[in-house]
Amino acid sequence: MPELRKDPIIDRWVIISTERGQRPIFLAEEPPPPKPGALCPLCPGNEAMTPPEVFAIRPSSISYPENGSNWTLRVVPNKFPALRIEGELDKEGVGLFDRMNGVGAHEVIVETPIHSQTLALMDVPSIQNVFRAYRERTFDLLGDKRFKFIMIFKNQGSVAGASLDHSHSQLIALPIVPRRIHEEISGALQYYKYKDRCVFCDIIAQESEDNLRVVYQNDTFVAISPFASRFPFEVWVLPKAHVASFTKDGDNYLALSEVVSVVLKKHNKLLGAVPYNYLIHTAPVDLMDIPYYHWHLEIIPRLTKTAGFEWGTGFYINPTPPEEATIYMREAEV
Repeated sequence: MPELRKDPIIDRWVIISTERGQRPIFLAEEPPPPKPGALCPLCPGNEAMTPPEVFAIRPSSISYPENGSNWTLRVVPNKFPALRIEGELDKEGVGLFDRMNGVGAHEVIVETPIHSQTLALMDVPSIQNVFRAYRERTFDLLGDKRFKFIMIFKNQGSVAGASLDHSHSQLIALPIVPRRIHEEISGALQYYKYKDRCVFCDIIAQESEDNLRVVYQNDTFVAISPFASRFPFEVWVLPKAHVASFTKDGDNYLALSEVVSVVLKKHNKLLGAVPYNYLIHTAPVDLMDIPYYHWHLEIIPRLTKTAGFEWGTGFYINPTPPEEATIYMREAEV
């Protein structure tokens, strides 16, 4: 059973999960190249190599069996989960320390049946299916009262943490709200108390007016280079209307998918098939309608490494000003 342990100094939780050590890239700087003829567990025809699916999208014209190979998107439990869905939290104090059982859910969203296809190469309806799957799995997991936050993220490329080449993203349901989300919500609440407005909404308004860091937008979503970008070519995608929770989208994620598609294609055009992470920051389960928090998607190309200074101080050194990155991205035609 994995375990959650709390740092008593800075209020940060850590997952101690020995099962994750069985993954292919454990403690390796780079994963070994795949062996000739090696099977990919995420490819069609290899469904028996993964746990049974919990959600799938298949062609609607014919009734296909579950766990069969005729799918366009598939969601399965992670074979090497950071947290396990079985059991109770059993919170307890151990002297001055706090711990609980590592209860949660850890799922893999297999985004495409085509092994060589990446999200940047997919069409907008296929990307839309990915976001629809995130919502469906989130709604299902919200019925479990043990879970307080649903973290959705993607690691593209081994440098970004992916242990398999086949394009996929992940969802982890947590029994606590992560410290990073607490910090964002706390900062947003302080701004709201002072100005009676959402700080994210004000950022969107100012960025739209200044037009220095707007990478791309449509009627519903805007992609910006954050003013205090931590990484070169970092992009945030935000709904223009105030929405606290990712699960509440008026057009079934079509507009979001169009913006994400354009941003990833621009990154590919400028940077090549660069490894990247993206993460969805959304309101916790108990705060899904708050007026001071605004859900958003952060896209982070892995062009620099986090080293001693960053780990020791919490500062980031970004060699590319976001204004320059925005110019490059605007000019990249896709």
